[in-house]
Parts: sequence; C-alpha cells; structure tokens
Amino acid sequence: MKTVRILDTDLEFVRLASAHPRAGAPAMVFLHEGLGSISMWRDFPQKVADATGCEAVVYSRYGYGRSTPRSAPNTPRYMHEQALDVLPALLDALELERPFLFGHSDGGSISLINAGGSPRPLSGIVVMAPHVLVEEITLAGIRDAVAVAARTDLIQRLGRYHADAATVFEAWQRIWLSPEFRAWNIEEYLPRIACPVMAIQGEDDEYGTLDQIDRIAGQARDVDLVKLADCRHSPHKDQPAAVIEAVAGFVDRILDTQQ
Repeated sequence: MKTVRILDTDLEFVRLASAHPRAGAPAMVFLHEGLGSISMWRDFPQKVADATGCEAVVYSRYGYGRSTPRSAPNTPRYMHEQALDVLPALLDALELERPFLFGHSDGGSISLINAGGSPRPLSGIVVMAPHVLVEEITLAGIRDAVAVAARTDLIQRLGRYHADAATVFEAWQRIWLSPEFRAWNIEEYLPRIACPVMAIQGEDDEYGTLDQIDRIAGQARDVDLVKLADCRHSPHKDQPAAVIEAVAGFVDRILDTQQ
C-alpha cells in the first residue's frame, strides 16, 4: 500500500492494473462509503478493472483505513470538502486525466458533487446507493447501527479496516444525526453534471429510497438507472455480478463513442 500527501494529510491508495487492459482507457477511481476504506472493497475493484479494461485506483479518505487519523469532527460540508478540494488534488497528484469515478454511498455523493462542481472533465461516474438529500430512512438506519454498536462488537470488527474505528464510527453517526445536517441537499449539482452517469441502487436499501436515484435521473443530463431486486445498501456485495455487468456496459458505451 502506498501513500500520497494531499492537503497536509497522508492518504493510502492502491493502483490495480486490469487483467484485460483497454488501450486508452482512463482510470476508474473508487470512493468508499461512510464507514469504508480500501480494504473494505475487498476484490471488487479488481473485478471491475478486469471487466472494463480500466485501471482501478482505490484510496481511503482522511480518517479512514490507514490514512491520517481524524483530528476534528465532520462538518455539514464534509462531502463538499472531499469533492471540491481533496479529490481534485488527489487526481492531480496521481496525474489522472478524465477518469471515471465509482462512488458508494457517501462516495457516490462526493462523486456527484465533484462532477457538478469541479471544472475537471470526467469520462463518467458510477454512483451506487448515493445520497442527494437526507431521508428519514437514512437516519433510522444510522440509529439502528448505533444501537447495534452499543450491544455488539461492531466497532472491534471495524478495527480490521481502520486505524481508529471508534472515531470513524463516531464521526459518521454524529454528523448524520445532527440537527444542522437535516437540510443537507446536493441537488443543485445535478443539472451541472456534463458527463454520463450510472446510478445503481438496491430496492431493499436500508439507508435510502429509490427517490434518491430517481432525482438524479430527473435532473442530470445523461443517466442510466439500475434498480436491483433482492439488494440492500451494498449492491457490490449483494449483487456483484449484476453491478459489474452494468458497469462494463456503461464503460463500453462511453469509450466506444470516443473512438
């Protein structure tokens, strides 16, 4: 695992070559969920790389995984900061031009903000179980997770993936359940997204309704919707084959039109 210095923090990252590289294909950058990290993706980014011909670039955000531990709580603009400040600096440092972004949950929201709020061109974005506004089902799911953490070894198990799992969990639940976060909404960025979007969500998502991706389809210009039955908040775990097939088709459509 390598690290890169970004805005006074060290971020762990890994670059995974495709087993079937496609000439001229841009990299695909993976952005994890609110409790995620590089290691929590497991072998999924490599499988996507092999299916699409794109190099996979996977990193852990500030405070997550083995990146610089968190020293301050999240603010209501923490995803904006990641999207508009940190991610552009990371892409510059790794010299990634016109990448695809692949974001899960919080990572999907960060991808949407970046695509609609940064001048850097992207080849496309895949957002999986993203949030564009705060729903009661999301808050209820987080409250349930807090209750589970209080009576089980959830934090200890998260410690396999994070240097400071307790702080990761506390920062995540505290900002989402705070009164000042209730008005959080990123729909203003959707009409500004110039690149194609694939929005994927499970029909049984315990952290959001399908209204989240329907709003994306209703406001962004070029959106492919994928709604998966028998699937919860992590489609890459519940329905990996369906997700990989959809993403490979999305990448083919975009890259074929560029030839």
